[in-house]
Amino acid sequence: MTYVISDLHGYPIEKLKKLLKKANFGENDFLYILGDVIDRNGDGGVGILEWLLAQTNVQLILGNHEAMLRSCSFITDEITDTNIEKLGSDQISCLQNYILNGGGCTLRALHKLPHETVLDIFDYLRDCPLYEAVTVGDKDYILVHAGYENFSPDRKPSDYLSDELIWAEPERMDEYYNDIHTVFGHTPTYLFDSAYDGKIFRTRTWTCIDCGAGKGNEPVLLRLDDNREFKL
Repeated sequence: MTYVISDLHGYPIEKLKKLLKKANFGENDFLYILGDVIDRNGDGGVGILEWLLAQTNVQLILGNHEAMLRSCSFITDEITDTNIEKLGSDQISCLQNYILNGGGCTLRALHKLPHETVLDIFDYLRDCPLYEAVTVGDKDYILVHAGYENFSPDRKPSDYLSDELIWAEPERMDEYYNDIHTVFGHTPTYLFDSAYDGKIFRTRTWTCIDCGAGKGNEPVLLRLDDNREFKL
């Protein structure tokens, strides 16, 4: 079975495990997390990042929040008066932007981890793909964080710049590929229609599964094999 979930934003790892157990997720199944496990709440998703390091059947797809954290990889250096003075304006700007976008709790949680674990997490994030193409049953899917900015049916997913896949802002009436269904997060579904607050939003060519965990809603786990939804 193939499962997808997105935009957990600091959701507690124990609750995620409980949700997976409710869905009977097992070692022969596969889970794709469509970006943004980190920032805004709790431990900033660091518990999930640690868990991901040991998973062989779970894949995190890069979200814009993971990209912002990656741009601050200089924080893995030992902090001394000397290297603080050497921080350039671009590095300071990256760090300020990341904190303004909810990264403070993530940075504090990372600071509590062994240095080697932090390095492993950054290595993992560097390897996260921008999208995955999967076939479930007789249906083809593109799994991506935010949809597509500047979409054209003549462009393959590999033709898009990273920012076009992690910062896109889809509109309700947007149409994507006819023969491949796109699943993404990033835009909380209540922004498409307030009636879908905390719920998955579906159109003919795409499905958005960011159900607003960043603002306190429970995330929804979607099983692509039968379109069944699971929620605590």
